[in-house]
Amino acid sequence: MRPIFASIVLLAATLASLTAQKRPVVFLITDAEGVAGVCRQDQTETKNPELQRLLTGEVNAAVRGFKLGGADVVVWDGHSNSSTLSTTTVEGAPLVMGGLGPKMLLDRGYSAVAFLGQHARAGRERAVMAHSYSSLGIQRLTMNGKEVGEIETRSALAGAFNIPVIFLSGDQAAADDLLAIVKDAEVAVVKEGIGYYACISMPAAGAQALIEQKAAAAVKKIASIRPYRIEGPVEITTEYSTRSTPSPENALPEGTDRTGPRTLRIRGANFMEAWTRWSSR
Repeated sequence: MRPIFASIVLLAATLASLTAQKRPVVFLITDAEGVAGVCRQDQTETKNPELQRLLTGEVNAAVRGFKLGGADVVVWDGHSNSSTLSTTTVEGAPLVMGGLGPKMLLDRGYSAVAFLGQHARAGRERAVMAHSYSSLGIQRLTMNGKEVGEIETRSALAGAFNIPVIFLSGDQAAADDLLAIVKDAEVAVVKEGIGYYACISMPAAGAQALIEQKAAAAVKKIASIRPYRIEGPVEITTEYSTRSTPSPENALPEGTDRTGPRTLRIRGANFMEAWTRWSSR
C-alpha cells in the first residue's frame, strides 16, 4: 500500500502545482479607427457615445475570448487622450488610463500583446483613417528606412521585452500590416477600407463574435509566436506636417539630426535607445 499511497501523494502534489501556476496575461492596446462601424473622423471623438458603445463591446468580446483561451487581460485605453473607456462598462479586466512612458508598462512581464480597433500606418491605400501616431502632425514615419506606424513600432517594443504580439482586430490593411511582421498572429478583420473615410463594415454583433473567437485562438499561440525584434542600430525618421514642423532654431536633443526642412532623424544603438529618444522628443 505504501507505493500506491506515495503515488497518490505525488499526483496530488503535481495537480496542486499545475493549478497554482499563473495564467498568462495579455496586454490589450485599444484604439478607435479600426473598430467595426467607425469610418468617419467625427466618430472617433473620445466622448462620442457611439464610439464608446462600439469600442466597449469589442473590448469585452476580446476579454471574454482571451479568458476562454486561458489568459487574463489588462486593457489600456490607448485612443487619443485615454478617455474613451470606463471601468463601469469594461468587464472582467483592469483598465489602464492615461498616457504611458516609452516602456508602456511592458517591463511588467506580460505574456503577450494584442491590438484592438487598430488602424494601419500612414500612407496605406484602402485603409480607414490610416496614420502613424498623429494624423495632423506626422506625414511619414520610417524605421531603418521602412515605413511604420503604431503596429510596427509597438510590436518592436514588445519584442524588446521578448513579448510576442498574438492578436489584432481592425480593417484589412491593419491586419496585413501586422501579418507582414508577425505571420502567425490571429487577426479579426471587421471591415474593409474603401477610402480614408469609407468602409464596408461587419455588424457590431458579428464583429464582436469574431473578435471573441480569434482572441481565444490567439492565447493558444503564445508559446509558438516569436517576438518581433529589431536588432542592431535603429534610425527613426519623422516627416512632420507643415503645421507641426519643429522650428529650425530649436536645439536638437542627443542622437537627433535634420535630414530635410520637415524631417528629423533619431538614432540609437538599439531599438530601445532610439524609441526612448523618439518618445521623449
